[in-house]
This record gives sequence, C-alpha cells and structure tokens, in this order.
Amino acid sequence: MSRKPVPAQSGERSRVEVTFDKPQLLPQLFGEYDSNILALEERLGVYIHARGQRVVIEGSAEAVAHAREVLQELQARVIRGEDIDTGLIDAVIAMSSEPMFTGIVKADAPGGGPPPSIMIRTRKKTIVPRSVAQTHYMRELVSNDMIFALGPAGTGKTYLAVAQAVAQLITGSVQRLILSRPAVEAGERLGFLPGDMKEKVDPYLRPIYDALYDCLPAEQVERRIASGEIEIAPIAFMRGRTLADAFVILDEAQNTTPAQMKMFLTRFGANSRMVICGDPKQVDLPGGPPASGLTDAIGRLEGVDGIAFSWFSAADVVRHPIVGRIVQAYEGPDA
Repeated sequence: MSRKPVPAQSGERSRVEVTFDKPQLLPQLFGEYDSNILALEERLGVYIHARGQRVVIEGSAEAVAHAREVLQELQARVIRGEDIDTGLIDAVIAMSSEPMFTGIVKADAPGGGPPPSIMIRTRKKTIVPRSVAQTHYMRELVSNDMIFALGPAGTGKTYLAVAQAVAQLITGSVQRLILSRPAVEAGERLGFLPGDMKEKVDPYLRPIYDALYDCLPAEQVERRIASGEIEIAPIAFMRGRTLADAFVILDEAQNTTPAQMKMFLTRFGANSRMVICGDPKQVDLPGGPPASGLTDAIGRLEGVDGIAFSWFSAADVVRHPIVGRIVQAYEGPDA
C-alpha cells in the first residue's frame, strides 16, 4: 500500500507504528482496495502505510493518536466477527471522541482487566452499539421495564428494540413479542385501502418486519407469527388487553393521540418489557407535535420512577452519513 501522504492537521508532526497480532484479519480491516484505510485518512487527516503486520500512521500528534485508537477498536470488532464499513468507521470515530468507547465505560472493568462488552445476540447476528447513545440505550433495554427511545430516524431505536426482544424470546425470558405502531398516513385512510385488515395494515408495519427478518431466519419469523409468539398489529388492536410475559414495542409513537398512548401504556402486564420509539419532531397528526400522545407522555412521565428515557440526535444516525447531515439541516446543529 503506497500513497501520497495526507497533509497533517494542526499540531506537531508525529509518527507511530502499530503491530497487529492477527495479520490474517488485516484484509477485512483494511477493506477492498484499502477502502477503509482511505476512509480513515480522509476523515482524520493522517497517512497510513502498512507492511505485513505493521501499520505506520503519520500526521499531527492528536490525529495520529486518534487514528491509532480507532484502528485498534476496528480490529477488535473484526475479531468479534463484525463487518467493517464506512458507517461503522464513522460511528467508531465519533465514539472515540466521547468519554465512552467500545460500547462500555472503561472504569467498569473489575480489577483493571478488559472491560465487558455490550451486545445483543440473535439467531442471525451479534449486534453491538455504534454510538454512545446506542450504548446507553442498550443498557436501558436490559435494566428497565419501560423505555422511551426518542430521536430522529436512522438512529437504531426500533431496530435495537426488536433485536433485544428477539434475544429475550430466544432465551425464554418472555413468551411473546408484540410489535405495534399507529396506522397514520397523510392523505389515506385504512378503509379505502384494498384487501383484508392484515393487507391494509402490513405496509405500515413493514419496518418492523424488516428488523425481524434481520434478526431471525425467515422460516422462524413465519412460524412464530403463525403460532402467536410474534404478533404484529396496529395500536387499535391493543385496547382491552393486558400484555403479560411479553416484550412490547410501539414504533412511530409520535403519531399516537394522548388517548391512544394512555391506553397503550396501561396495557403493561407482569413480567413484561415495553419500549416506545418515536421522534417528537416528526408528527403526522393534524395539529402537529402538540396533538401527539408521545409529546404528552414525555411531559407527564419524564422523571417517573421505573421509566427510562434514551434520547438520540442527528449525530447518532447510523445510516449513510448524509442522513445525519440531512437531519441536521432540517432541525439545526443543536437539535
């Protein structure tokens, strides 16, 4: 690998050599045609040269130290079986700038040993946090019975909730998954859509299906839906029920009315966990955010014992980097 050095950022010029003890993993770490290394050079303003097990990083002292930490974290993720892409690189760079890194608080490590990892294991993949906010959220998912996940699209709110629900269903800690969202769409009403009730509401629930199929083999998803272990339904179907021994997820909660939100929250039963996902700024109801049951619930329930809130921002978007920039352009840099 030989390229023209990238100009260093401000600060004294520095050079450091890193030796990797698993050279067979370097092709995965570097990416096809060294695409991952090129991404690191572009984002951090360093020059990276590799020969065998050794990698030399050149640039400003601050940028070199940052690049070294990011490379070592990316190698650890390759060892854990994760695929490295530009989205993960951006997430690791962002996390390395925060007090928390690799998904844990380093001070938590007992006896000074390596810190414990945070992950969700499903049938198809092992999921680890890609931002500091996701780290906090994944902790809340295993330690609280009711969690509000709030923030823009693309931050992993619903995906991580579904993954945690699948993990708990697999281990038997819950008996059912109940996945719901309000069927709200601008300019359309369910009664005017073709088909039976399932065919009418399925398009609204497609993101939940996508997350399920990403965590479980397709035949298991279909079998568990047929047996009732996994239930996917619009929020109107929740009325009058008590949801015990279940992991319950409400997606797009900003499009509930206050009455619907109260009805849904009071379905909570014994040995259950409930996650409410939504973006208070993206309300499709007539009247906007003031008419939202999510906005109402935040005002009433924030600070109530036993209910956790995880907030996400545009900086936590884990889709294509341009998505985060779009969210920031619409909502402002301090959103």
